[in-house]
Amino acid sequence: MKNTYFIRTILTIGLIFTMTACEKEEQKVTIKEPGKTITIIDDSEKEESKPTISVEKIDRYDKVNITDWMNEDTVIVSKENESLDKMSLAELSESYPRSLYLFDINTKEYKLVKEQKEVFLDGAAFSKDKKFLLYYEYSLGDPAFYVMNMDTLKSFGIMGEPIGGGMSAKWADNETVIGASYSGGAYLADITGKLSLIDELKEEALYLVEKLNDSVYFNTQYDGTLMKLDLNTKEKISLDLGQVYDTIPSPDGKQMLILQAEGTKNTMLVYDLESGEKINIASGVELNGVSWSPDQRRIAYNLKEDGNNTTTSGLYVYDMLTGVSTQIAVDIENLSTSWSPSGEKLVSTEWDGTQYNSSIIFLK
Repeated sequence: MKNTYFIRTILTIGLIFTMTACEKEEQKVTIKEPGKTITIIDDSEKEESKPTISVEKIDRYDKVNITDWMNEDTVIVSKENESLDKMSLAELSESYPRSLYLFDINTKEYKLVKEQKEVFLDGAAFSKDKKFLLYYEYSLGDPAFYVMNMDTLKSFGIMGEPIGGGMSAKWADNETVIGASYSGGAYLADITGKLSLIDELKEEALYLVEKLNDSVYFNTQYDGTLMKLDLNTKEKISLDLGQVYDTIPSPDGKQMLILQAEGTKNTMLVYDLESGEKINIASGVELNGVSWSPDQRRIAYNLKEDGNNTTTSGLYVYDMLTGVSTQIAVDIENLSTSWSPSGEKLVSTEWDGTQYNSSIIFLK
């Protein structure tokens, strides 16, 4: 990541569409127009009248991987732990083990959460209620996933019968993790450590798997078409979305960001899970680092584009109300992003090939 960001401040963004209907629910507003349905959670009159975004400041943290927010002032990070001996494996002998810490962004103080000799701990993500932490450990080879109780700081591994181990893992809800299993198909792990396979997917060699409400969305290693399994009817249907390499559900679970790769072009669209309506958001040669803001109004993403014999990359924020994307940083790639609970801060973490460097972007 470059040490200096070029920050573009947008003074005014005009609304680019006229709302033809506005249906208000409790703490929620749904905006509809032909071919488009957008849901914004906890929207306010102030936000609707001022669809702008600008950057107030950026705090940078080298050699730190910030992966999630515990609250508005505290993040979970992975960084080298120099209080432990360096790794004994010859290939890793120049590195210290990586441990998990809570980091106060105001006091700049680290609080150790989990350390372990001879391994890297990383990829930490909280359950929505912040009571449990999903993370993985690795040295060489594939990672192993664990769930930690944040009150007791005790962990259990997502491994053993009947799944063998988890190839992937993500939160399905506050008490359940879902992922692809090494033994085949998809597994569920609850917060007590109980493991089970989803019977209808046992024979599938899965690439990605996601659970929302009473449905599981998946595709296989052999076919990138996104499928839906209804857990009530046991029916499998195709969503007619091919070459899908990632899915990011909206905070309310009614929409999903779909990332597709077709040749050298990557595309991101918003997909409404009930109506099947789609909104194209962005496309380029590389597209990653995608995340929803908690109010579901904004989408952060990292885009790399080719044009006029040059390649450009940057961090963007797309506004669902206006349909406008604002570039807030340039010359960065291979990102992950995460929004603070208020949506007023955005973590951007870049892998530069040798280390992670994170920044907290303060928005206004």
